[in-house]
Amino acid sequence: MRLRSGVFASSCLLVEALGVALFLRGFFPVPVRSLPRREARGDPPAEPAPPGPGTVSNWTKIPPPLFKKVVIVLIDALRDDFVFGSKGKQFMPYTTQVVEKGTSYSFIAEAKPPTVTMPRIKALMTGSIPGFIDVIVNLNSPALLDDNLIWQAKTAGKRIIFYGDDTWVKLFPKHFVEYDGTTSFFVSDFTEVDDNVTRHLDRVLKRDDWDLLILHYLGLDHIGHMTGPNSPLVGPKLREMDNILKKIHISLLSKEEAFLPNLLVVCGDHGMSETGSHGGSSEGEVHTPLLFISSAFEKRSGPLTQPELVQQTDLASTLAVGLGLPISRNSVGNLILPVVGGKTMREQLRFVHLNGFQLSRLLQENTPAYEKVSLTSVPGKIVERILLEDMSKHMEDREVIRHGHHCTTKGKLCLTNLVVFYDGVTASVDKRKAMDIIYLDFYPGYEHFKIAEKSHGNWIKLYLEGNNSEILLNLGKKVLKQYLEALKTLSSSLSKQVAQYDMYSMMVGTVIIMEVLLLLLLSVPKALSSRAEFEVPLSPPLFSLLFYLMCLMLCAVHVIVCTSAESLCYFCSMSWLTAVGVMMLISALMCGILSAIAKIFENSSLPLKNPVVSSSSWSEIDVLILAGTIGHVLSLGASSFIEEEHQTWYFLINTLCLALCQELCRNNFLLKECDPQHSTTMKQNFDSIGEASECKNIDIPAAGNSKLGKATSSAEFIKGSDKWISLASPWIILICCRLLRSLNQTGVQWAHRPDFGHWLTSSEHKSELSFLAAVSLLMIFFLVQRRCSLVSKIAMALGLLGVYSYRAAIGNVIFPWQHDSKDISKGITEARFVYVFVLGIVFTGTKDLLKSQVISADSSVKSTGLWEVYSGLVLLAALLFRPHNLPVLVFCLLIQTMMTKYIWRPLKFDAAQITIMHYWFGQAFFYFQAVSSDYGLLRTALSGVGKRLKAGPSQY
Repeated sequence: MRLRSGVFASSCLLVEALGVALFLRGFFPVPVRSLPRREARGDPPAEPAPPGPGTVSNWTKIPPPLFKKVVIVLIDALRDDFVFGSKGKQFMPYTTQVVEKGTSYSFIAEAKPPTVTMPRIKALMTGSIPGFIDVIVNLNSPALLDDNLIWQAKTAGKRIIFYGDDTWVKLFPKHFVEYDGTTSFFVSDFTEVDDNVTRHLDRVLKRDDWDLLILHYLGLDHIGHMTGPNSPLVGPKLREMDNILKKIHISLLSKEEAFLPNLLVVCGDHGMSETGSHGGSSEGEVHTPLLFISSAFEKRSGPLTQPELVQQTDLASTLAVGLGLPISRNSVGNLILPVVGGKTMREQLRFVHLNGFQLSRLLQENTPAYEKVSLTSVPGKIVERILLEDMSKHMEDREVIRHGHHCTTKGKLCLTNLVVFYDGVTASVDKRKAMDIIYLDFYPGYEHFKIAEKSHGNWIKLYLEGNNSEILLNLGKKVLKQYLEALKTLSSSLSKQVAQYDMYSMMVGTVIIMEVLLLLLLSVPKALSSRAEFEVPLSPPLFSLLFYLMCLMLCAVHVIVCTSAESLCYFCSMSWLTAVGVMMLISALMCGILSAIAKIFENSSLPLKNPVVSSSSWSEIDVLILAGTIGHVLSLGASSFIEEEHQTWYFLINTLCLALCQELCRNNFLLKECDPQHSTTMKQNFDSIGEASECKNIDIPAAGNSKLGKATSSAEFIKGSDKWISLASPWIILICCRLLRSLNQTGVQWAHRPDFGHWLTSSEHKSELSFLAAVSLLMIFFLVQRRCSLVSKIAMALGLLGVYSYRAAIGNVIFPWQHDSKDISKGITEARFVYVFVLGIVFTGTKDLLKSQVISADSSVKSTGLWEVYSGLVLLAALLFRPHNLPVLVFCLLIQTMMTKYIWRPLKFDAAQITIMHYWFGQAFFYFQAVSSDYGLLRTALSGVGKRLKAGPSQY
């Protein structure tokens, strides 16, 4: 069966989309979830029942709140060293004094990637670990439907007031009795975005009609995005935050009541890297300060110690206990015990028991095989699945299963058997009997909690009996320690579930993707022809037999994997008919690949009619492109290669330049002894190309169907200096790339090292940065305007002037007559000015394109239209680039021009080769802008999405 190239490409695209979807479904971890929010509220668990008949605990309700008012001050991008380091001592003296000598507890809260604002707010308020998919919806945050602290507080009648980042308003609509949201889009705004929060403080702190006040300050995050953590603007912003904390703390102390104190919580949603961005897993991004300040705590004394490391998800459980609310059902956090350390032993045990009960229930609801641990072989599991219903009914009717068989009795499980066994062990020990025990830890944490709960019941019995001896105190400490160990293990087990990948679904998706890519690579030579047709092998008996054998083998593997899997698998949850269809698709693709490879070997064994053409069908450049592409794909399997992916691209483009230099030398010097008739033919071809290039045609000519032009050189026909410029072009490109590498340090290991970009962005060198930005914008104009119409040239010049004015308005650069930066604005007017010219240029180019297609088939009009659209996009890129990165755009345009005129055209590369080279250089220039591929965020290139969406128009 034959398929046209368009139908073949469309089919491959659909199959590729299927493979990508299956891979992503397995790659994105399934979040830990409990009941829906409307079903989350219920009766809290009572205290553990004391052993023995007739003894019942009288505490069955949620404990009362520990604090009357709670104020949460969330400072966006607040790193731990901004409070606990040298900057905190210098710029936050009041906060430092409270931490060192005040009534406070200080911690370092560890945030899990992705370190982006919206997922971090979810983690703080729900106690759960958000999925990586939350990065994509960071800009347009939907309402949060999971059980969370804000909803629990509103349901309990708490009055909540919020001021700050409008992400909270989107996540919790209709939850606040009063709010004022500020947008985080304008990252150049350092002042007003925080003043809009602070202006409400004096009025709100005097009122008594609220229970929970939340303040989210964005200015520090904006400074980090624009100038980095070492900017001179960081110090004044920290001093401003210190004054705000001082005002809030003094106000809370003045309004405190004797029986119920107030609480001030200071935290950050995430930190920032050494470049000022966030989203990854570097220490600066994941470590944030967490302060609890209240008169209920004991005053600190003694030498200052390093703050304890806790999880950011622990805040939700701790605040729920402090406000007298149920802990969120989806929370994986632990109670921070020092916050409730001043309470009685019974209250502390009650708090940790509530936390442990919630975590154990969440683990039970998210463990697929929780009620049954099967140790049978794979064939036994298959038979068990087939005959499960009949076997269960038979054993129930005939009472084959005794009550002692916990693992096979409805309503019981292996872990309840462990509790019964523990009772027998303790009874034997009391009777001084020897006993050997083999312990299998099937579900870590749950059995620890059950043991601690039983010990808690014994403590309750002694407490209700009025025992006040030291035995009661020591037993209480022992039970508390058991609870804390159980909480830690339960939380760790739940957190690991969030990071579990569906490996089987990922492997199936990867196989489909790789098969389609390999099939496309084998079909590239045919695909370049406009009338290409592909023969799909359906009839050869060998491949038919192979097809059926592969189907049977893959189905057998599918049965074995799905019947032995102990965790949820999306591909196994599909119907058998769908799974068999996927297996048939994989088998068919493999047969197609083998058929294409067989035809290549069959054609290579035929006698060569034109040895010159045949020998040039796979040049060194083709081998390098194929090997480099495959090598980069394979490198993505290692986290270290992803974190330092820029090194891979730098190596590939440097190697490509050396290979191009070799190719140019061969075509200029080594092929002069070629057949004269062949040279004459090539001269005619080059002359025709030269004539075409004199017209205003597109820079990159379409490759012809004949392979003859690729085998010979046109360098001997290049006259004058063009020949030597062509030979020097790869070396010039190498020098330019080396200069750009010195502009910005990127990656994870070297991002903190000084570079030329840091020197330019410092406040002492604003004049040098202004000069560099002005020269770069002039170079952009001269490189782009040469093929535009007069109107587009004027619009381009005014647009580039608007770009410089925008940067001057937000304080990045200065005009020669400007001596200070006091009149810094948001730059909104200047940015809109540039956008108008971008739209005008793109509209003019689009009009020319439509004119060339509809009215007249004039190639010069079409070329002008394409170039004007291209110029408009370049102007937009100049607006989005940071000022010190404008030379990157200049070198990009310069290298593209040189490669088009002096490399691609003389060597007559085809469309596929030029496209891949474009992609390689595009990736390298992406990393020249100091963008990193941090493995902590999504472990792929998706890590940049959250940062780009959050950063607005000035991130790069």
